[in-house]
Order: sequence, then structure tokens, then C-alpha cells
Amino acid sequence: MKNWKIQIVIALMFVAGSLSATQAQDSLDKIFRGIISEFSSADRKTPAVKRVVPENPIVQQYSFAPLVKIVAPAVVNVYAARKTKRRSPFEGDPFFERFFGRGGIDGKRPKKRVQRSLGSGVIVGSRGIVVTNYHVIKGATEIKVALSNGREYESKILLADEKSDLTILQILSNETFPKVDLGNSDGLEVGDIVLAIGNPFGVGQTVTSGIVSALARPSLGKGDFGFFIQTDASINPGNSGGALVDMHGRLVGINTAIFSRSGGSNGIGFAIPSNMVEVVLRSAAAGNKKLVRPWIGADFQNLTSDIAESLGMRQPRGALVAGVTRNSPADKAGLRPGDVVLKVNGDTVQHIDALGYRLATVGIGREARFEILSQSSRKEINILLARAPETVPRDERLIRGRSPFSGATVANLSPALARDIGLRGSARGVIVTRIRRGSTANRLGLRPRDIIKLVNDEKIKTSKQLDEIAANGAPVWRYTLDRGGRLIRQVVR
Repeated sequence: MKNWKIQIVIALMFVAGSLSATQAQDSLDKIFRGIISEFSSADRKTPAVKRVVPENPIVQQYSFAPLVKIVAPAVVNVYAARKTKRRSPFEGDPFFERFFGRGGIDGKRPKKRVQRSLGSGVIVGSRGIVVTNYHVIKGATEIKVALSNGREYESKILLADEKSDLTILQILSNETFPKVDLGNSDGLEVGDIVLAIGNPFGVGQTVTSGIVSALARPSLGKGDFGFFIQTDASINPGNSGGALVDMHGRLVGINTAIFSRSGGSNGIGFAIPSNMVEVVLRSAAAGNKKLVRPWIGADFQNLTSDIAESLGMRQPRGALVAGVTRNSPADKAGLRPGDVVLKVNGDTVQHIDALGYRLATVGIGREARFEILSQSSRKEINILLARAPETVPRDERLIRGRSPFSGATVANLSPALARDIGLRGSARGVIVTRIRRGSTANRLGLRPRDIIKLVNDEKIKTSKQLDEIAANGAPVWRYTLDRGGRLIRQVVR
């Protein structure tokens, strides 16, 4: 018990003349009452919680207001407008198009309409560099940024990365803008207090507080990114792209998603870590239009409890090496199938999405230190993070004519293309990259990422070969697809 120390301080203050005799006596009485209360409740199973009105003027003034005043001017509203075509109900139907055309009964072409979306953004550069979510501006033909003081500015896209759901904008103005400094998101711990600032439901700038409730949350269906900060600070529609800041006023995350069945906040929100934002900013500063992720030439899968037990591991944490490409950086460094990646540069790898995040934040051209479990022993190896090679030309082709592939765009698969489309694995061959709506390929159920293996018993090696086979035609089409590792065989007459 430390109350005797407080008594000495009060006595000294009285001697020094800082407190009157009455004030000193009142303070001592409060302390003694607290001691008596403490002893009287010591034997109770549930100690009483004493609620008091804060008497100290400093305590009464505790507030997030000074922090908000610093950060809020740099949090903006992002307005995106995109033009979409009204589809005719007859479009894609050969019978009705023969009589009415694509325009419908009146013969007019479908009119275009303008869709508008609202989100938030954060100014991270005083010359008007703004970070927001990709899904806020996806397909936009016009983007405006509005500051908290109501002033609006035109902006342009510097870099848009769908996989990480991040976009970098440039405000088209020569003014100097307030900005937020980036923090180190790897320094966050569960329980840290954070503020979420954005424009939920379009009602205007709003600030909510909460704590970091979890870290390293895996993929939420937002691209292929799988390393989120979870917070209970209220995040609602319109908050996307807004700021998650720590108690030092530093940006530690970009609010991007919520877990909700009603559409409103249920206390589970997710933000992209600021260290990933920094990677995208560096890429934009280098003049890149898209983010290129590192490649080491290895395929991974998550550990299951059974696999972890068979390897002698107490917990199923890490990334299991499923395959290694010959002569790749991973192969040259000595990584082998069956190894488990436990850490990268000292940071724990919880799952394969976390491994992808760790490699992305290291960057291309640098070496990463891998701590791995190999044949029941731990060891460290250094692997160079390289750019995925395009081992064969993509040679993208739109297949036409009368075949099951008509309306599909196909390309030669390489590590570079696989990385661009977010395809895991080391498969090679011809892959479907796009499908035209209403086309034969669309109606027969072909999908992007389908790998075409065989057509009429002929192994497909190049997009040119498939294009020639489709152009020649056939009375019956027998083909085999690889869809996520599952073989699908079809017959079309």
C-alpha cells in the first residue's frame, strides 16, 4: 500500500504553505476513508468499484480533441463518378437481336447513366497525395476530393492496385495541404487505442474510438490481400479509405471493410496496415502505374493441425512449402517442399497471406531472412526477392468463330502472368483471362483462371495453337479444364 507516501506529500505541501490546514485535513480524511474502505472489502469475493467524479482539472480535460484537430484536416471525402451502359433485355440473345438488334424494341442504343460513389481518403503528402481504397474509385471516370472545410478539387489516379485494395491519388492543385504522417503498423499491439476518421453514410466527417482487437487477420475477399488490422472502432459504409490513427496522430491503417449482416457497424472493422500503404506509395513515387509484388519461385499452403502434428509442431502456424520452381531464388537458397516458413526478417508468419504481406513490405531486389523448419530442425536462409519472370510471351488472344471458347480471351501462362492475376501455384499452359458477357464461352460456363489442358485429345500448349484449333471448327468438342486444381471434362456438340 502506497497511501503513506501520499500522506507525506500532503504534509510537506502543508508545511510549504501550498495547502491550508483545512485542505490538508480534508485530503487526509479522504485517504483514510479509502484505506478503511479497502480493508473492509478485502475479504469480499467481488471487490467494490468506487466511482468518483474527477476532481483534478487536468483529468477533467482529458479528450481526443487535440489529436483530432491535428489529424482531421488531412482526412478527405472522395467522390467517384462512373458511366455505365443500360443493358437491353435482348442483348446477348441471338433470336431477339436478329429482329430488334441490341437496342431493344425501339431500336435505340442503350443510354449511359452515371453512378456515383462516396468514400474517404487520407492526405499523406503535402503536395496533395491521397490514399484511398481501390473499390472506392473502381471504374471511375471522374474523381473529386473534398476537404473537411468543404473545398473540392479535381484529382487523378497515380497508382491503382486492386489486389491490395489501395489507390494513390494526386489532387490537381499547387496548394500545400495538411497531411498525416505514416506510423509503423508492425508496432501495434492488441489493446492499443485507435481512432477511425471518415465519412460514414455521407453524413459528414465522423470520429470514432476503439482498440486494436486483433492483428494479421487473413483475406476478407478484398483482392488477394490477407493481412488486416481488426478494430472495434465503428466503421460504416463511407468510411472506406479513411484513417485509422494511433494516439500519436500517426496513420497506422486505411479503413477498408466491416463484418456485418445488417450493413452497419457490429464492432468488427478491418484496416490495411500503414506499412503496406508505404509500399504502394513508394511504387507510385517511382512512376509505376501498378504494384509489382516480389517473387521467390515457391508455392505455399496453410498448415493444418494434422500436418503440424506430423511435423512435431505444437501449433499450426507458418506457411508450408508445397513446391519450388527450378532455378528460382527459393531453389537456389535451398528451400525445399515440406519445409515450413516460420518467420521473415524476425516477424512471425501466421499463415500464407501473412507471408505474402511480409514479402511485399520487404520489396523487390532485397534479400529476406527466412527462419524455416526443415526436417525437424530450425535454420535460417536468405532469399533474394525478384520480379516474376515472363518465361513465355503472353500473346493474349480473343477467340472467335464457332467453338466453345468463342468470346474468351486466353494467354500463355507464366510466373509473371500468374502473379498479376493472383493465381497461386506453378501451373503452365493456356489460361482464360477474360470472358465476354453473353458469349458462347460465357453460356457454357467458362471462367477466368480456367486453364485449358486438352481440346479433342490435343494437348494445348500455346494461345496461338488454341486459336487455330477454334478457327478450324469441329462437329464435336471435347475439352478438359483445370479449375483450381480440379479437372473438368466437357463435351459440346
